[in-house]
Amino acid sequence: MPLDLNLIRAQFPALQRPTLFFDNPGGTQVARSCLERMTRYLVDTNANHGGLFHTSRESDALVEKARQAVADFLNAREPAEIVFGANMTSLTFQISRSIGRLLQPGDHLVVTRLDHDANITPWVRVAEECNCHIRWVDFKPGDCTLDLADYEAALAEHPKVVAFGYASNAVGTIHPVEKMTEMAKAAGALVYVDAVQYAPHGPIDVQQIGCDFLVCSAYKFFGPHLGVLYGRREVLENLPAYRVRPAPAEAPGKFETGTGNFEGMAGLLGALEYFEWLGYLFGEDYLELYAEQYPGRRLVFKQAMSAVRSYEYDLSRELLQTLLAIPGVKIYGIQDPDRLPERVPTVSFTLEGYRPAEIAQYLAERNINVWNGNFYALAVTERLGLEGDGGLVRIGATHYNTKKEIERLAVTLAPLGMSRSTGGI
Repeated sequence: MPLDLNLIRAQFPALQRPTLFFDNPGGTQVARSCLERMTRYLVDTNANHGGLFHTSRESDALVEKARQAVADFLNAREPAEIVFGANMTSLTFQISRSIGRLLQPGDHLVVTRLDHDANITPWVRVAEECNCHIRWVDFKPGDCTLDLADYEAALAEHPKVVAFGYASNAVGTIHPVEKMTEMAKAAGALVYVDAVQYAPHGPIDVQQIGCDFLVCSAYKFFGPHLGVLYGRREVLENLPAYRVRPAPAEAPGKFETGTGNFEGMAGLLGALEYFEWLGYLFGEDYLELYAEQYPGRRLVFKQAMSAVRSYEYDLSRELLQTLLAIPGVKIYGIQDPDRLPERVPTVSFTLEGYRPAEIAQYLAERNINVWNGNFYALAVTERLGLEGDGGLVRIGATHYNTKKEIERLAVTLAPLGMSRSTGGI
């Protein structure tokens, strides 16, 4: 059954406003079930962890319910493999610091130029502190895909850690994460995957990928500001943690020292319940695809995210066609409609005669939200030679966006293409 956008958009209170939300790569709007879960938590079960009184016990039970839901969403083997944190960046700094305790001077770590800086700088810093070497993997500027030959050459140095993204937050490229993980594991490395940009757009299976770590952010998939880390149980258990003495000595608690964002965890549970709703209503076409591999809620999540992925192919195609029709636009990344499975509907571009900030401001004044700059993917804009010119304009769709919204975007942008020779708006 195809997605019913009227039903879906009704689940997002913010979408009742006249604003067009194409700023989704920086953070999606929040599902109603997330808001309701957070409100109920703060009214009915707001308490700190570990008390014997009923609100504390209920709070702890809700946190574990959220942890199990995330384990099902990512297909982790058990909820103990799920760690909650402030955000992806904080979690990555935390884990990189712990891994640094295991490194020796001269060890190699691999990062890519197509990544968000939160999956680059933590590894660069720990390499500096431990007298290790950073090996950068390049990407191909023509279509903004990773240079796998360069990646293979980097693995020949037998790195201890390999860090890469699932999808680029700057240009939308989806990387061959299973192949890259298999190659890195064969070289003896720990594999750290940043799935922040991919999580709202398709199904994730950490066991199938085979990675040691995978991190994402709830506020990028219709939830609250909260970070989520998957860590393979045996790796987490053997990893030293920076914790206060009364904190648990076992994973995941040893990585969650301090009072958690419990209302955020409740909201995350609500966001995942939205995906369950989506899977039950619109995932029937994908039942046979996954039924033998996944049970219960894990199956429903895969159905939901496959339905989202299918619908978003059309959004990607429409976005690319719309932007390419505007004179003076240059898109960075995959443009071929036959290669849509290799990208998410995040499209970045420049327009001759205008700086990205001018375009973003022009659209903002017309209630269209887009991003401009480097989006913390500094290595991307540097490699493309765009950092000094203000970076890129980024338009990111998600499954609550519509073709009519893209048409309105096209009508609004078209005058800029026609008047670009004047250099003004």
